[in-house]
This record gives sequence, structure tokens and C-alpha cells, in this order.
Amino acid sequence: ADHVERIPEETSYQDLADVKGQQYAKRALEIAAAGGHSMLMIGPPGTGKSMLASRLPGILPPMTEQEALESAAIYSISRSHFQFDSWRKRPFRQPHHSASSAALVGGGSNPKPGEISLAHTGILFLDELPEFDRKVLEVLREPLETGHITISRAARQADYPARFQLVAAMNPCPCGYLGDPSDRCTCRPNQINRYQARLSGPLLDRIDLHVQVPRATNELFDKETIEESSVLVRTRICKARDLQWERQNCINTQLQGKKLEQHCQLEEQAEKLLMQATQKLKLSARGLHRIIKVARTIADLNESEVIKTPHLSEAINFRKR
Repeated sequence: ADHVERIPEETSYQDLADVKGQQYAKRALEIAAAGGHSMLMIGPPGTGKSMLASRLPGILPPMTEQEALESAAIYSISRSHFQFDSWRKRPFRQPHHSASSAALVGGGSNPKPGEISLAHTGILFLDELPEFDRKVLEVLREPLETGHITISRAARQADYPARFQLVAAMNPCPCGYLGDPSDRCTCRPNQINRYQARLSGPLLDRIDLHVQVPRATNELFDKETIEESSVLVRTRICKARDLQWERQNCINTQLQGKKLEQHCQLEEQAEKLLMQATQKLKLSARGLHRIIKVARTIADLNESEVIKTPHLSEAINFRKR
């Protein structure tokens, strides 16, 4: 991700690791935006996870007329009515971790859309992911796959669109400092295991990018770095999205079945690498397909028709947990 940030000449080894870690997170954000992929950021408190998530709408492509109409229609029948100044602005929904499953999915005697439908064509950001009730998180599994949610009540049934982009953030342990260079973690192994076990395997399997966000050292704040503007990043993302629509009439995260086989061709060395990764990481069929979709997005950002070994290797690194 050399294009994300130029590293100062007088940077120590530890600072260099921190800078590259921040670059890694920014690179993941760009890939997520280009292909519409879900993303989980893991890191200590204060590393900028929430800030990165809040910047995502600014680098996403503009809403189409159809997307804007769908979003406005959902808000018009919800409890939070549509505001005219929100026209053609991608929704960014951030429910608190105390939210119930009905708040996320929707409900009531006269079913109203919930947060996942209000985030349709936009972003659903779940901060402190393990703090959500596990039953609440499990309701995300179906809409992440299908892009819609069906609410059934005794009186009636309602079907709402829910094609949102999930972005989540969490600490690695209850105190938040597991693996931090400061050695501040005070958690016991059983506490760490219980904390991480709040997230089920099937849910994690549906998240495309797993990103470690390291803590930056204090020295970095005193050094000048040349940052890329959001306009330049957004230009690359729009170009990648245009390639996807021209090639397959959908974004990469929506590729399924024959379309996935047809438009995600791997070079020979990449196919061998994928088989090795499948065995070593014990990937499910879903996990395998999601790696291929992310690799397709990376190839699109590099304007490559074929998925090459470096593209696939980068996608696999984002899949390691």
C-alpha cells in the first residue's frame, strides 16, 4: 500500500511497524469500499477503528438514482422519517451494543424496518462487536448472505431489502491490550477465550476482511507524513466499481455461482496457492469463495483482468484470524 502514505526518512524500526500497520488498515478500507466487502477491525482502544469506519462513506461511489429511491422508501415507512438533506447520501447506521434483535431486524405488530434495512445501500457499523448479545448478532447471518430480511408476525409478513456493508470493530480481549507492545494486558487466558467466543464461527466466516489495527507510537504524531486525499482514493474505487459493473453487472461481493466461476479466473500459480491456503487454514467453501471475491477486487484496483498470485496472497492475509 505504498500509495496510501509516504514514510518519513527518519523513522525507527518500531515506528515503521506502526506506520505499516496503519497503512494495512487503510488498504483494507480501500478494498472493502471497492468491492463492497464486510470488514472486522481488531485492535486496542484508541487506534482509530471508529474513525476509519466513519470515513468509509466519504470514499464510496455516489449513490445511483435507484439506490437513492430504495433508501428513501425504507426511511419513509420507518420510525425515523426520511430527511430531504439526506437525499443521495449513503446511510451510516451505528446502533449501540445494547440494541435488541428487533431493533436490528425490525418488527412490531405492524412490522417496521430495523437498522439493517435502514443501512441498505450504505454502512452498518457495529462498534465493540463482542458486547452485542450473541443472539442479536446471529440475526445478521441471513441478510449478509441474501441481501434482504423477512419479518413474520401473526397478523402479517413483511420483506425488506438489507443489502448493507457490515463494518465492525472490537478489542482483542476484555481489557483491550492483548498483544500490545506496552504489555498492559491483564486478562487471563480463560477470560480472553470467553470474550472471543462471543462471536460465532459462522458469523466470522461471513466477514471478508479481518484487519489488525495496531496502536501508533507517540513519536509518529510529531512527524510529517504525506497523506493521500479521499478524492484520489475515491477515484480509484469508482474506477474499480465501474469495471465490475461493466464485467458482471454487480459488485464483487454479490458474485454467486456461475458468475463467480466466470469472472474470477486465477492464473496457474494462484490456483496452487489457493489450494495450499485451503488446506492450511481449513477454509470452508464460503471462506474460499470470499477470498476469491476479495482477490478479484484487488485485481480490479490494479486493473488486471486475471487474478494473479500477489492479489490472492493479499486476500488470504486478510482472511487469517
